[in-house]
Amino acid sequence: MRLLCVSDIHGHADALAAVLATAERRGYTQLLVAGDLCFPGPKPLETWRRLTQAKAVCVQGVSDRALATLDLDKVRARSEHERARLDRLSQTRTELGELILARLARLAPTYRLPLEDGGELVLVHGSPADPLEPISHDMTDEEVLSLLGDDPADVVICGGSHVPFDRMVGGVRIINVGSVGEAPCSLRGDVRSTVDHVRVGARAPGELVRSGAVSGYGAGHADATFVELRAGELWVEQLVVPLGRAA
Repeated sequence: MRLLCVSDIHGHADALAAVLATAERRGYTQLLVAGDLCFPGPKPLETWRRLTQAKAVCVQGVSDRALATLDLDKVRARSEHERARLDRLSQTRTELGELILARLARLAPTYRLPLEDGGELVLVHGSPADPLEPISHDMTDEEVLSLLGDDPADVVICGGSHVPFDRMVGGVRIINVGSVGEAPCSLRGDVRSTVDHVRVGARAPGELVRSGAVSGYGAGHADATFVELRAGELWVEQLVVPLGRAA
């Protein structure tokens, strides 16, 4: 079983297409998406259609819930930025239509997948204890443990923070798969001309985080992660897929 795991597409269909094209050349058996699918990017409907065509298993993220359930009549913008976000949310609802909005509303907050070695994987946008509260790379072990809850599974695949990492806390393997559509740029201009990856196999995962300080969002790259069981060992390959050029 070879899983392609992504998150936080945010309506950036072209970035999703680049990730899927790269993954298809390498091969995978199932696409897992840890939420934040369609908002606020420029192509929400195309994003949804690509995920549907790929038979993706998706869980609900913060923006998915907002798209499906937020009552705009009861929200007052406190700044021009908030007004622009609310306007974009309204536009995105129109572009998606009622049927897709209803499907976003029905997305489960978590998805559990039995693993071939008898373990279990959980897919969640934020964390097992609170699907809307992300686990970030800079949290202490104690902070992470508080978000794992009582039944976190053996492997947690999550997003929400937009920064990928792979670490072990309390016997649980936590793999944040970063962001397809809003991956942070680094101060070092960390954009590769080819697909970059880091493999973590039988050895225990370390503090695997992309180099460079986060400075903002750009269209430089998209994040994706392969997760695969090989002879009872969990292998993780975290990818940086360049955008705006051949991947």
